[in-house]
Amino acid sequence: MTKKRTGVFVCHCGSNIAATVDVAAVAKAMASEESVVCARDYVYMCSDPGQNAVIQAIKDNQLDSVVVSCCSPNLHEKTFRDNAKSAGLNSFTCEIANIREQCSWVHKDRGQATEKAIRISRSAVRRAGRNLALEPIAVGVTRRVLVVGGGIAGIQASLDLANAGFEVVLVEKNATIGGHMIQLSETFPTLDCSQCILSPKMVEVSRHPKITLMTSSEVEEVSGYIGNFKAKIRSKPMYVDPDKCKICDDCSQVCPVVVPNQYDLGVSARRAIYIPYAQAIPASYTLDEASCLGLNPVVCGKCKDVCEAGAIDYDVQPRTVIEDVGAVVLATGFDLYGQDHLGSYGLGQYEDVLDGLQFERLCSASGPTKGHVLRPSDHKEPKDVVFIQCVGSRDPARHCSYCSKICCMYTAKHARLYKHHVPDGRAYVFYIDIRSGGKGYEEFVQRTMEDDGTLYLRGRVSSIYEDNGKIRVFGNDTLSGQNVEIEADMVVLALAMQPSTGTAEIAKILKVGRDKDGFLAEAHPKLRPVESVTAGIFLAGAAQGPKDIPETVSQASAAAAKVIMLLSQPQLTHSPMVARVRSRLCTGCEMCVDACPYDAIRLENGKAVVNDVLCEGCGTCSATCVRAAIEVKNATPLQMQEMIGAVLNF
Repeated sequence: MTKKRTGVFVCHCGSNIAATVDVAAVAKAMASEESVVCARDYVYMCSDPGQNAVIQAIKDNQLDSVVVSCCSPNLHEKTFRDNAKSAGLNSFTCEIANIREQCSWVHKDRGQATEKAIRISRSAVRRAGRNLALEPIAVGVTRRVLVVGGGIAGIQASLDLANAGFEVVLVEKNATIGGHMIQLSETFPTLDCSQCILSPKMVEVSRHPKITLMTSSEVEEVSGYIGNFKAKIRSKPMYVDPDKCKICDDCSQVCPVVVPNQYDLGVSARRAIYIPYAQAIPASYTLDEASCLGLNPVVCGKCKDVCEAGAIDYDVQPRTVIEDVGAVVLATGFDLYGQDHLGSYGLGQYEDVLDGLQFERLCSASGPTKGHVLRPSDHKEPKDVVFIQCVGSRDPARHCSYCSKICCMYTAKHARLYKHHVPDGRAYVFYIDIRSGGKGYEEFVQRTMEDDGTLYLRGRVSSIYEDNGKIRVFGNDTLSGQNVEIEADMVVLALAMQPSTGTAEIAKILKVGRDKDGFLAEAHPKLRPVESVTAGIFLAGAAQGPKDIPETVSQASAAAAKVIMLLSQPQLTHSPMVARVRSRLCTGCEMCVDACPYDAIRLENGKAVVNDVLCEGCGTCSATCVRAAIEVKNATPLQMQEMIGAVLNF
C-alpha cells in the first residue's frame, strides 16, 4: 500500500475542548505519527479562517487524507469533507476524530483527557490511512410524498407540499382529518376558535387537486429507500359513499345502537352510523362496524332502508393500495396519558373528574352541552372547579419524567373559559411552577391570575374522593405552608402528552428511532430537528415531542421545506460507505440477510448481494458474518483492528 500523506487539524472549539484537553500537545503528538506530514491546531477550525487553513494545507502539503479532531461528525463531517473536496481530495478520505463529546465533555482530569484525545486522533489517522476514494451513489427520485397523520401538522405539511407542486398522499387512521386541534374550544393565547382556524384548511385539503386524502386508513408496510419508497396502505370501508351522502341524518335517527362519542371523549353518545362532527372531512356519515349489530349477515339494516340517496352499501370491502413516493412525513400526533394510570385522581372513577380535552368539549359551542359548562353527573352549573396541572408529567418515579410543555397554558385557558361561562364561579389551580415560554404566553397567564380572579395554589394534590355529590380535593400550598381542602363540583386534570397509539408500530415499519419516552427521534436535536435517522423520513408536530399549535405548524412547514428541497433535485445521492460482499468467501448462510435492519441484503445464486441504495453502512452484517465475507467500505475489519491497536498503544 502506498504510504499516505495525512494532515491532522485539532480544534480548540473555543474552550469546549481546550479547557480540558491540551490541544497543542495533541497536535504535537500527531505530528510524530509516521503518515502525518502536517499537524496544526486552531481555535475554531469550523470558522472561515479555520476551513481555509485546512484547504490551503491540503494543497501546500499534497495531502491525500485528512483527520480533523473536533466535535461530533454529526455536526461537521460534511463541512470538512466539503473542504477536502474543494481542495481536490476525495471527500471520503476525510475522517473526524470526536474529542469533544467523547473526550473533553466527559472528563475533568486534563492529563487523562489529553491522553485520550491523542489516542482517539491516532485511531482516526490509522483509519484514514486505509480509506478508499469513494463516489456517492446516484439515486432516481419519485416526486410524490406520503404524509401520515391528518392533524394540524399533517394538514399544514400537505398543503405546503401540494402548493409547491408536489403530489401528496395524506393518510389518516380516523374517519376524518382534524386531529385533536378540532376538538378544542379556543386556542391560547389569542382565544381564537379552533374550528374557525382549522376548518378552512381541512376543506382546502379535501379540494386540492394535488392531494389524495385517505381516511380510515393505515400504513401497513413501507419498502424501498430515499426517493423511491413503496407504501402499502390499507383502507377500512366507511360503508357510506361520501359523494352520495346528503348529511340528512335520517340514518342516525333510526339506528338502535348508542355508544360513547369518541370526538367528545365519552362526554356524549353517538349512534353506530354517525358523522364525527359538523365540519368533518370527508363531509359524510360513516358506519362503525365494531358498534353495528352486524353486517355479515346484516342484522338490522334500518339505516340503508331510510337512505333515499342510496349512499349506504354493506358489501364494501377493505382495499389495499400501493403508492410510490419519494419521501415520508410522519405527523402521527399525540394522545393524553391514559386514565388507567391515574386512579388516585379519580379519572374514570368519578363522573365529574375530567381530562383537559373533555373540558374543552364542554366549553365548545359544538360540544355536547352547546358551550354551557355543566357537570356530567347532574347537568348543573359547577360553582367550584379545581384545575390540577402536571398530572402524569414530571414524575419519573411513577409516570412521565418529561414536561408536557403546554399544560400550564391550556390550564390558564381553561380557567379563563370557565370564568367566562360561569362568572360567579370559583376556579382553583394547583401547580408545581408555571412554564409559559412563548410569545404572549406569560402575559396570558398573568391576566388569568389577576383579572379573572383565579386562585393559583403552588403544590401537589395528594388525594381526591367523592363525598355527597362533591369532589373533595386534598393538597398542600407550599407558599403558605398550609394544607388545603376544597369541596369542588368538578375537577379538571391537565394530563401529560404521550405518543399517539400506533406510533411504535409506524416507527417499526419505517425503521425510525424513538426516544426514551416513545416519541419519534430526530437525527440531531439542534441541526436536524425535523429529520429522522432514516434518509427520506421526516418528522412533524407532537409525534416528535410535546408541542403547542404554533410550534407544530412551524415544524410541519419545516418538514415540508426539507422534502421540497430533497425532491426538487434532478437526482439524489447516497453515501457510498455501504457493505460489500467477497463472494469467494460467502457460503450463503443468510445470517447477514436476517441481521440487516434495512432489508438491504438478499441471496442470488447462493451468494449474498447488497442493495447499495438500501444499505446504511451500519456494519451489523459484518459483525454477524463468521467467515468475514462481508464488510463496510472504509470501515473494514482491518481498519477497526488498526484503530483498536492505536487506542491501546500497540
